[in-house]
Amino acid sequence: MRKKPREQTGKKSSRKILRINVVYSIIFLSFTGLILRAAYVEVAKGPAFRSEETSTQFTKMPLLPQRGWIYDANGQVLAWDTPSDGIELDNSTGNTDTEYHDVANKLAPILNETPQKLYNTIIANKSSLQIPLATHITDAQIAYVVEHQSELPNVEVDQTYNRQYPYGDLAGQVLGYVGSITAQNVGYYSKKGYIDSQKVGVGGLEEQYESLLQGKPGTELLTVNPSTNTVEQVGAAPPAIPGDNIQLTLDGRTQAEAQMILKNLIDSSSSNSTIAEGSAVMLNVKTGGVLAMVSYPYLNPNWYSSGTDLTASQIKYLTTSGAQENYAIDAPEYPGSTVKPANLIAAMKHGVVTPNTTVDDNGYIRIGQSIIHEDEGMALGLLNPIEAVAVSSDVFFYEVGLDLGKWFGSSSTSGGSYPSSDGSYQNYLDTDFAKGINTLFQGEWDFGLGPKTGIDLPGEVGGNFYIEDSDKGYEEVPYNLQQSEASIKKTGKYVNHGTPEDLAFAGIGQSQQFTTMQLATYAMNLANNGKKLKPHLLSKVYSATGGPNSNSTPLETVNTKVEGQVQASPAIYQLVKTAMNDVTTGAQGGPMQRHMAYLAHHPTR
Repeated sequence: MRKKPREQTGKKSSRKILRINVVYSIIFLSFTGLILRAAYVEVAKGPAFRSEETSTQFTKMPLLPQRGWIYDANGQVLAWDTPSDGIELDNSTGNTDTEYHDVANKLAPILNETPQKLYNTIIANKSSLQIPLATHITDAQIAYVVEHQSELPNVEVDQTYNRQYPYGDLAGQVLGYVGSITAQNVGYYSKKGYIDSQKVGVGGLEEQYESLLQGKPGTELLTVNPSTNTVEQVGAAPPAIPGDNIQLTLDGRTQAEAQMILKNLIDSSSSNSTIAEGSAVMLNVKTGGVLAMVSYPYLNPNWYSSGTDLTASQIKYLTTSGAQENYAIDAPEYPGSTVKPANLIAAMKHGVVTPNTTVDDNGYIRIGQSIIHEDEGMALGLLNPIEAVAVSSDVFFYEVGLDLGKWFGSSSTSGGSYPSSDGSYQNYLDTDFAKGINTLFQGEWDFGLGPKTGIDLPGEVGGNFYIEDSDKGYEEVPYNLQQSEASIKKTGKYVNHGTPEDLAFAGIGQSQQFTTMQLATYAMNLANNGKKLKPHLLSKVYSATGGPNSNSTPLETVNTKVEGQVQASPAIYQLVKTAMNDVTTGAQGGPMQRHMAYLAHHPTR
């Protein structure tokens, strides 16, 4: 092997040593710099860093879930949540008035409020377990509460959400609102795992679907440096779980138009000063879905969720107007002539009326020694069943009720009487009278007039039936339909002290009371030839990240529910539908025209 020249080998060794020396120098200088930096930090900045470390505080903040959103049938948002940090007073142990003043005095300057105004806020909400003191707070306000926790032991910082209803009073009673957990309901919500600072649904759909909309709370860990008023989020453990979103059958545009129509009708009425309430319901006859539900006076749910105290005028309106009531489902009223189609069906099914039956409406009828008149004092002449419904003849339906109750012979000249086979008058009341009025009331009940409809809202009430009790000075008293039917089935009679006039008045809807929701359900069932659909507001349920505008698959879809069938022949249903159509159109030259002509010549009646 050939050896390299000696001189060349020496040059390479020198270069290698030089590189090693350079690397050692760099390492030496780096370590020297680190040592000098550490010394600087320890000597020059050490006290400041140690002070910051000891002054930085950790706190846990309840992390409330975002409440599910509510959409209308078209995908428009009717209720949503916006996030906000807030300060609340824990009132679960019952603070004293002195403690309320102490909190107000200490926090007022930080919240840019007067102590008196803050105290008034506390007092106005003292029934709540968590009293909101401020929303949309700053880092400096958070830092103050944490730094002075020993002086404000019941004051807490939490992350919450403010509920907003973008269309104000649109379907206010249907939607409901959210409120604080109170001493009255804390036990109920505690059992369900709620924390005191959660807001819960109050009335309407917010309450009905609380379990879907609420979600589950979590905890947020924060670091607070009071010296710099800085707040940093460390993380959520566990995170809050938002609630599900729901979509309704309710159509926002239809709802708005219905509210406007009802308000205009009331305002334009000559009796508007005496009209205290009103309601309207529109249903999809194919599905049972509620398209609109109106209750007047109207309610703005934002008043409860704005985070500010109610004004004096708002408080007066709420306490005097009855706006918190949903009159469509909780205020039964006399239905009047709206029950005549159902009563006609009952009469035809029991054979007391046929398509060829005629009644001569002379404007009044005698029942015993009493005389009861046609509405408006009219005399409508000879009427068949279709014409009787079309012109809403009271006399015709007085006869329907009397015939079902076997009080025969009443006319404009005769007071009529009960069958002699019944023996005593009291026995007549306990047998044929009770059976007849039951037939009317049960016929209405079958169509949905009387029982609760099962609409998915809290607070629905059933209807009422009455008779005038002769033993109590003809006072109107409740009539228990189910009890009467059970007694008749068992003993053949039901002891009561009504009068034959009750049969007549039941025939025209003056011995019963129903809600607007029940009347709408009844009309839907008539339109479906007796097929009974359950009304509902909920259409679909989506996950917290889904909704009607995101092409996501619903977690749940509410299907049409058929609850039964009111049996009657197709011919009977067709006759009733023809009559109801004639109510609005009228047959040329028929009794409707006579009715309108009478009103035209008697405008003050």
